[in-house]
Amino acid sequence: MESETTSTKPVEATAALVDSSGEPPLKKAKLEQSAKSDTPGRIKGIAQVKAEYLIASAPRRQADDENPDNLAEAEGQGEGEANGKKKKKDNKNKGQNTARKFARSKDAKGLCGTRALRPEFSPDECHFGEKCKFEHDLRLYLKEHKRDDLTTLGGLCPVWDAKGQCFAGWKCRFVGSHMAERETDDGRKELVLVEDEDRKRKARPLVAHATEEGIANNVPIEVKSALSKKKVPMPRSDAILTWLNKTSKELENSIHGRAMDDVDLTPEDRLNLDRERVEENRAQFTEPPFLPSEKRRIYFGPETPALAPLTTQGNLPFRRLCTELGAQFTYSEMAMSMPLLNGSKSEWALLRAHESEMTPPTVNSSRDDIVQGYDNSKDLKFGAQIAANKPFQALKVTEALSAYCPSLRVIDLNCGCPIDLVYREGAGSALLDHASKLEKILRGMNSVSKEIPITVKIRMGTKDNSPNAQKLVERFILGGYEANVLQAGPPGVAAITLHGRSRQQRYTRQADWEYISETAALIKRLNEKANTVADTIREPDERYLPNGGRVYFLGNGDCYSHEEYNDHIQHAGVDTVMLARGALIKPWLFEEIQAGQYLDKSASERLTLVEKFTKYGLETWGSDEHGIGTTRRFLLEWLNFTHRYVPVGLLEYLPPNLNDRPPAWRGRNELETLMASDNYKDWIKITEMFLGPVQEGFKFEPKHKSNSYEAEG
Repeated sequence: MESETTSTKPVEATAALVDSSGEPPLKKAKLEQSAKSDTPGRIKGIAQVKAEYLIASAPRRQADDENPDNLAEAEGQGEGEANGKKKKKDNKNKGQNTARKFARSKDAKGLCGTRALRPEFSPDECHFGEKCKFEHDLRLYLKEHKRDDLTTLGGLCPVWDAKGQCFAGWKCRFVGSHMAERETDDGRKELVLVEDEDRKRKARPLVAHATEEGIANNVPIEVKSALSKKKVPMPRSDAILTWLNKTSKELENSIHGRAMDDVDLTPEDRLNLDRERVEENRAQFTEPPFLPSEKRRIYFGPETPALAPLTTQGNLPFRRLCTELGAQFTYSEMAMSMPLLNGSKSEWALLRAHESEMTPPTVNSSRDDIVQGYDNSKDLKFGAQIAANKPFQALKVTEALSAYCPSLRVIDLNCGCPIDLVYREGAGSALLDHASKLEKILRGMNSVSKEIPITVKIRMGTKDNSPNAQKLVERFILGGYEANVLQAGPPGVAAITLHGRSRQQRYTRQADWEYISETAALIKRLNEKANTVADTIREPDERYLPNGGRVYFLGNGDCYSHEEYNDHIQHAGVDTVMLARGALIKPWLFEEIQAGQYLDKSASERLTLVEKFTKYGLETWGSDEHGIGTTRRFLLEWLNFTHRYVPVGLLEYLPPNLNDRPPAWRGRNELETLMASDNYKDWIKITEMFLGPVQEGFKFEPKHKSNSYEAEG
């Protein structure tokens, strides 16, 4: 989409309305008929709503030149360079989240942890005694310091309902549903927490490595503490880093130490000569272990749509909801390497997964493109994504993940994040301009990840009109010049994901699926290895080929319907499609893909999904005051996307386009109109249906009322 265009006037196909100035509305949009649609009357950039649902007069939702997805990225640039204009420096706080205000959700006076899960008369010993700043009198806490119980969700604690016990104990905002008063032997009445053994038995984890809450990859606090103190040994990373450093020096000597007589040699003779020089000092280093061919096999196909790694919104409750709706592969939110190495609790929490993500994806076993040796029963739906700017960071984090998060399908390296905060540190999309360094990082990650395959997500390039993704793809599959000199083989990535935009472009135009299609054809030729590479001496050794010699390719960008999904599979040549903003706006997109048809979800059905997210959020973050505040925060961020959904029953033309914006419209009932509101105060009203009234002092005032936070890693 060249630019986002909105209107508050009705759009009629039979007659052009005029405004007070005498000019026809949407003139520019009408001149730009959609090139990818043969439907006469369809206007590019406009989601044309049926006339009976249009509102004749309403305030503009946002300026024509404002793209909410780009505004999100601009929020994190730190020094206000979103529009290419430098702002004057000031003394205000800068950073990614300074414009976002969140109140602290807490009780007037907290209950001491020694009482939180214990009966009234049997507390644990408090080591602080009278100096403890928390309340020890349980009845006084419940009466004066704790907010009243919630009556939403039927007044039943969703955690207790699902697990048979509530891990928030007396701090739970639904504690009345799982507490009782019993009489003791001495005649006193004691408050106790009630547990349901039948529910506990049904809620037992179904997968290995899962906690009793049904969470996998839950790294112990002792490990995080040891990481922060640099006491966790990384023997594989240390060995590979030593090998990589030595091979780099050998390579530098072989290239820069050439005699003048070498200039006239053919490329093949020069490569052989370089190899001979390296072989002379081969005894100085050892071959890297854990060859890519020895790793676990994976599979991507038309029946395995993937959910993209989503910053802030790709949290566990949302992934759990998408998995329930048909997502066959999910990623963690992008985790930064240095915080992981420093034992950051919040960063390691990004890698936790629900037990539903530990199940195998649905695979059509009759397909002929499933690689030999693939075992679906041992496959998973969840993978981790990390970002790093130096080899030692990526290698050490990969080794730590393989040791402490065994329930991972893949470890993905993010090379597409466009946020300046990441880009300026040399991570994310900055790696696209450093092919040799990127190859070195991927090869090292493969060497230390044990049986976990390594994948990579990239963009077309960093600058518009200068894509270099295809050169990188060839390097990923065949290896660069350095790899051939050292005879180390290609880096061994098992899958490549390409987002059809450049870093500079952000979301200002539609994703370039033509470029994605060309890249898919290139990968197919490289996978076949049937005399398609002119330089035959570069054909890779099978020992260094991942996944039985098959590198899968995923396309990403602007997929918003099953029709677009199938078109990308059939005509673009990708193995599957990664869904990002489309899944945020309508997570039942996965259901549509499975059913092969549009699903006109009613407002009550969509509200049911909001209720499910709320329950999953409370199960994840707790049903106490803090957990409710956290759930409300992430629910509001999700509603920031869902309000953009226009029901298919209201549209004049199908398929809907992700980047189209509708004129002002009303729903088929009041609830549908409420859920389509772009006013953040209405989003808060929706959260109050399930989480009760907001706490005094709560603020959710985005700089742009339709602000969409950074969506894709």
